[in-house]
Amino acid sequence: MDLPAPLAWLVDEAGASPGPDRFLAELGRRLLADGLPLTGGALTLAVPHPIVARRTWLWRAETGTVIEALAFAGSPSNQAGRDWLAGLGPVEEDTVGPTPERLLLGWAGSRTFDPAETSQLRQAARFAAAPLAALAERAALATLLEAYLGRRSAARVQAGALSRGTGETIRAVLLCTDLRNFTALSEATEPGAMIATLDAWFDRVAGAIHAFGGEVLKFMGDGLLAIFPVSRTPAEACGAALRAVVAARAGMAHLDTTREAQGLPPLPFGVALHVGEILWGNIGAADRLDFTAIGPAVNLVSRLEGLCRPLGRSVLISGTVAAEITTPLVPLGEHALRGIAAPCSVFTLPDA
Repeated sequence: MDLPAPLAWLVDEAGASPGPDRFLAELGRRLLADGLPLTGGALTLAVPHPIVARRTWLWRAETGTVIEALAFAGSPSNQAGRDWLAGLGPVEEDTVGPTPERLLLGWAGSRTFDPAETSQLRQAARFAAAPLAALAERAALATLLEAYLGRRSAARVQAGALSRGTGETIRAVLLCTDLRNFTALSEATEPGAMIATLDAWFDRVAGAIHAFGGEVLKFMGDGLLAIFPVSRTPAEACGAALRAVVAARAGMAHLDTTREAQGLPPLPFGVALHVGEILWGNIGAADRLDFTAIGPAVNLVSRLEGLCRPLGRSVLISGTVAAEITTPLVPLGEHALRGIAAPCSVFTLPDA
């Protein structure tokens, strides 16, 4: 069967594209080479995610670059792609496959497409259904895994790192935090309201962590463990982690003000920072695995966070982190931590 070059590529090779962005760029390039007057393209996929409803990739023909836009629940199905294309020229848009609005492929032209060109684009959309269905499934799986496992763990699972006992050593700043008096609060609070309270707490803390380049590794009841990987210098990672703590405290202060106006108690919490090496890997039973962090640094930051209550402080910082940052800190001396051989130098923020 003698097919035009773009359609032959869609049949034979497109399914192996590394991702939707590369698929869109390559298809656009091939359609351009086939004589279509394209100025840009947009590909929108619906994804299973607690916040993001759709991901849209936007391709500019002039430069070949692709950028991504996110649409959240309640937004129009393809507003980002449609608006962006409209700024580049007349738009031709088609639903790909049998499910309306799950896959949308649109193009902008340097002029209005004539009937033959519109037919070419619609035929390309039909041939794109099979490879895009495969890409959409992979993108949906990646999004779902990231929502439940985090970026680092999701990437390892997708790469096939499924063997029990395997892992990688990471040097990172560790952040450990949890709520105070959670047991008493949960006993006095209706379960639905308790879940809403935990969600509000995690939104503030995890939001601050992600905003400054960290990643939540574990939610543990009313607490969490996060890392800020040392990609360049420890000082940079330590500074980012401390800024995340400051942001989280500001967010929680605002939440406590809101709760007070509703006649609800505040949500005090403790948080600790430490920098060191961890082993992040596959641990568990033969048929039920989990990515988890282990190592002396994890033990230390957990024990350090447990010292917040006896010291009457909401933020504790180990001496190894304090040595890397220029922010003024208050020394609290050396303290023995349960299960840790050497005493730990402990610092805090002036207002914590």
